[in-house]
Parts: sequence; structure tokens; C-alpha cells
Amino acid sequence: MRKSTSRVSSMTIILSLLLICVTSNLSLADPKRPLNFPDILGYKTLACDFHMHTVFSDGEVWPTVRVKEAWRDGLDAIAITDHIEYQPHKEDVSTNHNRAHDIVASLAREMNLLFPRGSEITRGTPPGHFNGIFLKDSALLETDKFLDAMKAASDQNAFIFWNHPDWKPKAMGWFEAHTTVFENGWLHGIEVANGGGYSENAHRWCLEKNLTMMGNSDIHAPESDQPYTPDQHRTLTLVLAKDKTMPALREALFARRTIVWCKDQLIGRKPLLEALLQACIKVEEPHLRRDNKEKETSTVWFEVANTSPVTFELKRTGRMGPTQVTLPARTVTLVRMTVPMEAYSVDMAYTVSNVLVAPGEGLPVQAVITLK
Repeated sequence: MRKSTSRVSSMTIILSLLLICVTSNLSLADPKRPLNFPDILGYKTLACDFHMHTVFSDGEVWPTVRVKEAWRDGLDAIAITDHIEYQPHKEDVSTNHNRAHDIVASLAREMNLLFPRGSEITRGTPPGHFNGIFLKDSALLETDKFLDAMKAASDQNAFIFWNHPDWKPKAMGWFEAHTTVFENGWLHGIEVANGGGYSENAHRWCLEKNLTMMGNSDIHAPESDQPYTPDQHRTLTLVLAKDKTMPALREALFARRTIVWCKDQLIGRKPLLEALLQACIKVEEPHLRRDNKEKETSTVWFEVANTSPVTFELKRTGRMGPTQVTLPARTVTLVRMTVPMEAYSVDMAYTVSNVLVAPGEGLPVQAVITLK
């Protein structure tokens, strides 16, 4: 009897140790915080950040940190885009422009991150700074002349976008150099948002010139480990890709299927924003109606669910409904509304003020509520 008990105890200890070993191997990274933007229009919605730095230029972290931060933040794709022309740590780290990418390419695959090779062409403003991603060899961008560097990126079939065009107010604007790279087909997008800054100029140029809207963090320092909130989050590009592969990601960027998320704003083209909002918001049928025969009105209650990480701000443009409605991120909001007692349905019209289809122009939305 004692031998049996001893044997069971030994087996329990062994199983416990095995369990510890297994769980230790599973816990290779911090928990991921999914963003949960819905897939729309038959595409996968990929959360992406294509502008960040490491110690291989003027960043403050090793490349592995950037990959682990991206995993933790729920991203699907990133590019490390260290400066070609500016390497303040060159006495301490390699000046090989491909090295930051190569160090962590394997880790990015392990963490299920799409990881195109990238670099930042860094010239005076104007013309400014430009990122090339899907590069084959970043070293080829190290040339004396700006246009030669842009051509070198284009010759590698890179996707090229203009970074933070408004970062130097005295040099803001579209200059001859920008016309040249645009007409040569060497400019495919512009950062509408960089870090916490939104550029009306960039937004307008993307619409006028049919360029891809981009939003990126341009992170240099270590990212603090804190949960995202609607008004405090990494600036991202939501890319609508056919699937989560490098060819599909590249195709979607060139096809301009992007939405920018910056400081609790969504910025993009109207059809894409309409589809995203429709997927994020669900208006339920009224669950209660109370008639006031004396005033010939009815009060109805209904729920509105917002499954997205964005808080939506709505302002009424029609005759019916609350003047303003706030739909907090990842919550259900109870709405009360007074309507004519004889009404069988109500048409509501609003503008979502923090979903921008153009500079200063919110997304118009409508909803029809059927009354019981």
C-alpha cells in the first residue's frame, strides 16, 4: 500500500514537472492584444506599421524589441525602416543597411508577422523623407543623388511612400521634386498620419492624385507596455488584403485598399470606411416602447453595439434621434429616442465626425429603425 502511494506521488511530481516544461515552452512571448478590426468586402483586415527605427539608425532599441512590440500590439505586418543617410550609432553597430531586417526575419516569421524589408531615404526638406518597403537590397539606396535613390527603390519594385510631409512647417508643400517622382511612378503613397499627427495636406493629395493613404508610428524609443485606449494607441495602416501573405499585402497597398487609424480617427476612402463602419456597428430593434397619448409621442429604447477598438462620435444631420451619440469602443450603448406615436419606422441620419472621408468631412451614415 505504501509503495502504491509512493508511486502515485512520484508520478504526480513527474507530470507536474512535464506540465511546467510544456507551458514554459508555450510562453515564448507576452500575450497578444488582438485589435479585432473586422474583415470586410471579402478581404482580410491586416493591422500594419511600416515606419519604425532601431539602433541601426536613430532608434533606441534592438530590432528584436520592435518585433516583440508588434506581436504584443496585435499587428499583422511591420517593416523596420532605418535611415539610409543617418546612422548616429555607426561607431557601435554595423552600418550594413540590411542588418536590422536580417537579424529578426526569422523571429518575425515565428510570431506570424509579415515582414517586408524596408529603409528610409532621408534627405533635406524638400523633398523630405521616403520609405521603401518590399526592397531586395537596402544598400542600393545609398547614393549621392535623391532621384537616384528613389529610382533604386523603384527598380526593386518597392512600394514607396512620402513620410510626414508637414513635419517642417516652413517647408510644407508639394514641390517640383515631388512632381518628378510622382510622374516617374516612384511615389505610391503618403503618410496621412505619422505618430500622433494628422496631415490635411497629405489626405488631400492622396485623394487628388490617387495615392495610397498611410499611417505609421515612426517609433524610435521603446514602446511603453500599456493597453490601447481609443485615444492612446499606435498609429496604424489597416490594409485590406486578399489573404495574409506578402504578395497579397503588396497588391493591396498598390491597389490603395487602406484605412488609417490615428488618435481615435479613421481616415480613408468613403467606400472602405462605409464597409468598415457597417461591420463594426450593429443597431438592434427597439426592445421597449412607451406611448404618451397626451403628447402623442412614443419613447423607444434600443441597443447599439460597437465591436471595434474605436470610439465613434456621431452628430445628427436629420430630424430624428439624439443630437449627439457616442459609441464607446467594444461596448453596447443604450439609446432612448422620442418619436411621433403614429410612427412605424424612423429614418436617422448622422455624420461620424471622427471618420474622415476628406479633410474636415466626416462619414455620413443612415439607419432605419422599425418600431414595434
